[in-house]
Amino acid sequence: MGQAQSDEKRAPPSHEELAKELANKFAEKCFTPLELYSFKEVFKNLADQEQTVRYLKEDTIARYLEIPDALGASPVLFQMMSYLGAFPFLRDAPAVLGVEQMVIVITIMTERYQRVLAKGATDRRKLLFKSLAVYDRKLTEITRSEDDQVSNKGDGFAVDAAGDDEGDDDADELVLAALDSMDYINAITYGNAPTINGAIIPTDNWRRLLMLLLLIAPLNPQESLSWYSNRIVGGGLESLRATADCILASFVEAEAAPRIKFTRFNDVIPASLPYIFNGLAPLFEHFLFAKDLDFHKRRDEKPVSSTLPPEVVQPLLQDTGSIMDLNLMSQLSFFIPGESLFRRLRLLYSGDEDGFSMGSFESKVFNWRAPTILLVSGTRLPHGNEYKTKGAEAGFLSTLPSKRFPSGSHGSDQKLTFGVYLKHPWKHTHRECFGDEDTVLFQLQPIHDVFRASKGNKDYASFMKPSPSTPIGGVAFGCPPPQPTQAYRRANVFALGPVSLVLDSSFEFGCFQHHYTSHGGAFQPSIARKFDFDDRFEISSIEVWGCGGDAEAKHQAERWAWEAREAEARRRINLGTGDIEADRALLEMAGLIGGNRSGGSMM
Repeated sequence: MGQAQSDEKRAPPSHEELAKELANKFAEKCFTPLELYSFKEVFKNLADQEQTVRYLKEDTIARYLEIPDALGASPVLFQMMSYLGAFPFLRDAPAVLGVEQMVIVITIMTERYQRVLAKGATDRRKLLFKSLAVYDRKLTEITRSEDDQVSNKGDGFAVDAAGDDEGDDDADELVLAALDSMDYINAITYGNAPTINGAIIPTDNWRRLLMLLLLIAPLNPQESLSWYSNRIVGGGLESLRATADCILASFVEAEAAPRIKFTRFNDVIPASLPYIFNGLAPLFEHFLFAKDLDFHKRRDEKPVSSTLPPEVVQPLLQDTGSIMDLNLMSQLSFFIPGESLFRRLRLLYSGDEDGFSMGSFESKVFNWRAPTILLVSGTRLPHGNEYKTKGAEAGFLSTLPSKRFPSGSHGSDQKLTFGVYLKHPWKHTHRECFGDEDTVLFQLQPIHDVFRASKGNKDYASFMKPSPSTPIGGVAFGCPPPQPTQAYRRANVFALGPVSLVLDSSFEFGCFQHHYTSHGGAFQPSIARKFDFDDRFEISSIEVWGCGGDAEAKHQAERWAWEAREAEARRRINLGTGDIEADRALLEMAGLIGGNRSGGSMM
């Protein structure tokens, strides 16, 4: 009886006690013994101390992770860490980053929490948003006023309405799962985080983090970030910022509403940037690897790094192109798995080097048996009745539907970059298009946007050279192939799909259409731009990159060699000798007739 009364009077555990218990559970379940030992060594060497408290400071973390000062991202990253360090009692943020707090931060940043919180959500998007957000009520009211003004314009981006975040469930599933794992689920009543209502991310903070995420996208766990410092030398920093601004444009039109709300953040990332935070895992795993730890050295030997020097590491991008660069490749890795891109891309076709023709395109690309990425860039054609077209431009515009939507972004004569990711090999289109549900149509500049393939309509990709039966020809995505009975075929007009990209047969002009109010297309409409638009442009560059390694390149070379031998065999055949049977036997030996091949008339 006395023991029962004692239990009833026992005070509930404090936030500090519960957070420490969770950190111990994470350390035990999520780290190996060697990783845990290395982490403790790293923390001991880096930590400052005030009285009995040992902790990490912002500049210490920035130096250890080698975050370049030029990015200005260290304060943003430290804000995130200070917030996450208070998990699961986020109302107590910002936290002092002691050893238990750093265990929690690393576990969340590397997504290792999934090993412990099996019942919780694996999606940390909401938690990361809160770690970046500010909760200034005055700023929130200004943002709502700006949202209303932009909405009343009736054009531009679809902006979240003022009350979109109201009613949001404040209890994060990860928080609930963490407390449930310790059998203290009732602690949520006094341990929940600030509500997400009114939370906004300042645009400049998000831009700085985007630049860091682009830089660390190709990072491996034990690679030094300083190896990629050449990407921000000279004009590299401006190029990195320009790429970040294209991604930023999918979240907010910075001049009209320079703050990001959760609804837009939560919509855009899973649709267009599902892998954007992947680089955080290898970055924070640096804390789990002591750089001076070597079990094979004697005590009196100097530490030897086990990582390879940068000069012996394979380059991220072996070939050079006029469109593809390291920043754009990092941008692609935000929605195409990085293992298919970094150190794996080969330039198969470049209009600048190989000529702007479908024949050259076919000879360079068609034998590649692995996924490919087509990139096309150009300058938007002016839009307006006062603009007069002539020559080749007028001819191309005559092949498009007469009805034209507004442009997809502001600015005339603006540079545009579109692309397509295809898993299937390229081939000629006859009655049906090629491609599959993994085909991705996307825009990279001046706004980042991704259009996933639908399942009902399979008009993913087509390649048709001009001929008497297909007079306009070209390369198209999201458009039905021409059929003899269709009226547009007789009028030599492209049948644009609801979401589609068309390049003419001479690779001089292109058109991207986004008919948001239509349905049933091969590609899904934009999440960021919920309105009708089209962009017609003059092509300046076009490239096709192969995603593959030496095996794919060897197969392509063997195919090229076989085709060269076949062409030479055809050239050497000397017909017309008068001996029909001898000529037929020669053709059969060359594999040109026989079986299902008639070879045509010999007379």
